[in-house]
Amino acid sequence: MAESIHYTATVPSELSDQRFDQVAAQLFPDYSRSRLQSWIKSGALTADGNQLRPRDSVTEGQSLQLQAEVEDEERWEAEPIAIDITYEDEDIIVINKPAGLVVHPAAGHGSGTLVNALLYHCPDLASVPRAGVVHRLDKDTTGLMVVAKNLSAHSDLVSQLQDRSVSREYQAIVHGVMTGGGKVDAPIGRHPRQRQKNAVLEHGGKEAITHYRLVRRYFAHTQITCKLETGRTHQIRVHMAYRHYPLVGDALYGGRPRIPKGADESLIDTLRQFPRQALHAQRLGLVHPASGEYVEWQADTPADMLQLIAELEQDEKRRKSL
Repeated sequence: MAESIHYTATVPSELSDQRFDQVAAQLFPDYSRSRLQSWIKSGALTADGNQLRPRDSVTEGQSLQLQAEVEDEERWEAEPIAIDITYEDEDIIVINKPAGLVVHPAAGHGSGTLVNALLYHCPDLASVPRAGVVHRLDKDTTGLMVVAKNLSAHSDLVSQLQDRSVSREYQAIVHGVMTGGGKVDAPIGRHPRQRQKNAVLEHGGKEAITHYRLVRRYFAHTQITCKLETGRTHQIRVHMAYRHYPLVGDALYGGRPRIPKGADESLIDTLRQFPRQALHAQRLGLVHPASGEYVEWQADTPADMLQLIAELEQDEKRRKSL
């Protein structure tokens, strides 16, 4: 089964004078470079209505128009994997993702992903780019994600994400005691030496902005909420580590567990055995692509983070009683 798609995007200043196919890959990230190149060659993807070659350059202000037929993504298998659905209607699904679930099939994770589960739950998602996934959570981050069930909803949600009008709030627990909330405005890109990591890069990184505020301070930790203005890979994890407040449990960006002086055995065990980064997408708000009304959902704090918070509170009480 194939469905028609029609998207438009304007070339921003930072992509001016770059190759058509490279710019298209930035502006239409849901499609592979090879697929975009084939659409450029066939005339399905044009610049200001003109057919160009993939290697031709495009300039700021040009309008890229994509009109094409999308075939089912038959290479991804539907699998009967349980998913926690917070909300669903004819246009969207809101998922409360558990820790340990990879969102999208990739090298090393061709099955057992959220996409495989979604295709089983809703087979029509096979004709929607990336099975309707418009934003991701890391494998070990929990919480809310929205999935588009049709091409119209997909286009609308992608536009909202690009316009930064989707509200995404996360709960996190970090090492270190913060003195107040703040904003991190620091570009993020691939780490120059460790390819599995991202990093703050003064040159070559993409704009990344995270707002954070304090919820509660403990003896050696802080509970915070973070709101994303942009949505770079590992953004909160990278930004908090950059500010020297890495997330509890984040071995990739925080290194080995940090054990505060004087901690009792219970807290020590909890910190050493915490199985993932302490990060939870707790609130998601957006304009519904069909009704045009603003809607919002909230996901309860997961059990492992509740246990960590309880241990930090108990440690605080114990220290004050000494």
